[in-house]
Amino acid sequence: MTVNMTKYFTLILFGFSWVTASHAGIEPETTVEQLQQRWAVANYQLAGKEKIEAFETLKTDAETYTAQHPEQANGWIWSGIIKSTYAGAKGGLGALGLAKAARGDLESALQIDGSAMNGSAYTSLGTLYFNVPGWPLGFGNNKKAKEFLLKGLEINPDGIDGNYFYAEFLRDQGELKEAKSYYAKAQSAPPRATRPLADEGRQKEIRSALAIVNKKLSK
Repeated sequence: MTVNMTKYFTLILFGFSWVTASHAGIEPETTVEQLQQRWAVANYQLAGKEKIEAFETLKTDAETYTAQHPEQANGWIWSGIIKSTYAGAKGGLGALGLAKAARGDLESALQIDGSAMNGSAYTSLGTLYFNVPGWPLGFGNNKKAKEFLLKGLEINPDGIDGNYFYAEFLRDQGELKEAKSYYAKAQSAPPRATRPLADEGRQKEIRSALAIVNKKLSK
């Protein structure tokens, strides 16, 4: 019995494989990479109730991760992205609470490392600020949105997400010609080897947005 217990505690202290963890009845810890991959599936491949349920589980897992690793900016960024996307999918009265929680997570990431994930915290905060209603309903603020989005582009000028979301902001402001140039830049961004599903989904969004902008510009 003593030998078995010693082995058990050794495994807990120094890590173990998924198979070992399963046999011990312990779930392996979620990683940032898994949150990222599951977000892409939920955002681009699921719909309706299934999508909402997937985001609720993701939210819980992201919160567990940040509680276990509060010093890691990437975890806070993904927790913020998950909550903000969940807010958009859920809508209604609960969406604003999720958006506020997302803002808090992204601000936590900035306090740790603003350059993490190529400035994604800045880009995500900027996106929140122009999508959330303004006062008195929410904290939306176009001035802050532009400031954060441009900071994200300063860190990663050629990235697909930074250019896409700044284009979305410009389109929202009615600056269609400038928006088109940023959509085009996002469209030509280099693919991310570890994020093929996210890239595929984003490129589809870019094509759809460009079609709308081009139609408006042709009138």
